[in-house]
Amino acid sequence: MSEVKSQLSKGQVLGMAVVAGISVSNIYFAQPILHQIAESFRVPESKMGIMVGLGQVGYGAGLLTLVPLGDKVDRKKLILTLLGTLFLVLIAIGLVSNYYFIFLFSLLLGLTAVAAQVVLPMAAELSGNEKGKNVGIIFTGILVGILMARVFSGYISEWSSWKMVYYLSAGFTVFSLAFVYLKLPSVKPTFKESYFKLISSSFYQLKRFPQLRFMALLGGIAFAVFCSFWTTLTFLLVEKPYNYSSDTIGLFGMLGIAGALVAPLIGKASDKGYSRYTQLIASIILLAGSVVIFLFPSYLISIILAVIFIDVGVQSIQVTNVALIYRLDEKANSRINTIYMTSYFVGGALGTFIGLKCWELGGWHYVGIQLVVFSLVVLLMNLMNVIKQKKINQTKS
Repeated sequence: MSEVKSQLSKGQVLGMAVVAGISVSNIYFAQPILHQIAESFRVPESKMGIMVGLGQVGYGAGLLTLVPLGDKVDRKKLILTLLGTLFLVLIAIGLVSNYYFIFLFSLLLGLTAVAAQVVLPMAAELSGNEKGKNVGIIFTGILVGILMARVFSGYISEWSSWKMVYYLSAGFTVFSLAFVYLKLPSVKPTFKESYFKLISSSFYQLKRFPQLRFMALLGGIAFAVFCSFWTTLTFLLVEKPYNYSSDTIGLFGMLGIAGALVAPLIGKASDKGYSRYTQLIASIILLAGSVVIFLFPSYLISIILAVIFIDVGVQSIQVTNVALIYRLDEKANSRINTIYMTSYFVGGALGTFIGLKCWELGGWHYVGIQLVVFSLVVLLMNLMNVIKQKKINQTKS
């Protein structure tokens, strides 16, 4: 296979990572400041929590209906349209005086934040033989955006007000618009059929590529572990022996940046053809994190190790998966991304639900058991994949 040089400079790749991180961070801002938003509208915090759910619903809807458009229209124009709309929505959230409009704009916020998922396939198409490395860097941007969003909104709302969080984000979005407009090339669309055929052909990619089916399932289960862990960890840390406050608990998210830092290295390994082995190592690290937190939940060092291991394991799996799916068919990258990220999103939602149920039924003991079980499934899937590929290689030789 001939090597194709990347069309993107290091500066362009880093800029795309920042744009993706800024875009996706918007759907996580509300979580730590819900009480302040609820107070300003004089409604119960539980009711205002709907805006978080609507943001996630909007993001899921955007994955299914807007991201595939990257194969039908110029990706640069699509990103600019999404970012421009996102800017208007962010300003509107700061200006509204009725909380029902907050719900509407939260839905639109999620819908337009999928600009991050258009940036990813665009980078993959322009990266040539540096696909894994560049995708890893942009995935790092997305992860840092998710991790820093809660810290950013918490501190800004304390310093000023919750509305300032969205006004500042609107300013960051203007930067994103300028960068995309001035620095990124146009990418000609490859799909000429109708929008309906575009959406239906997204699901056809599952039938077309067995590898996509495998990686969509693997990615969904791995992200289920991630979401289950982070959702229930808060409950563990507010109880004895920790008794941590919410701001202290938030600092544990900073440890997750370890996963972000390792992502480009994993991407490089994928470019060199070691993807099956990186997946296997990542799944061992993920299982180690789950076992440690299951066996020793009362030790702070166990929490720290589990956060690092689970984040590194899950992000390594996801970066390798994304780098691999973008090699299946460059002309269908956006539709393939839609299928993969939808399974990722569904897996996360199921993981959250299962984690909460386990906590409700048996506390951390049940949570730990399901973390270990799902992590073990991920390891067995990767182990079987390595054995299967070895047999195929032996047959060929």
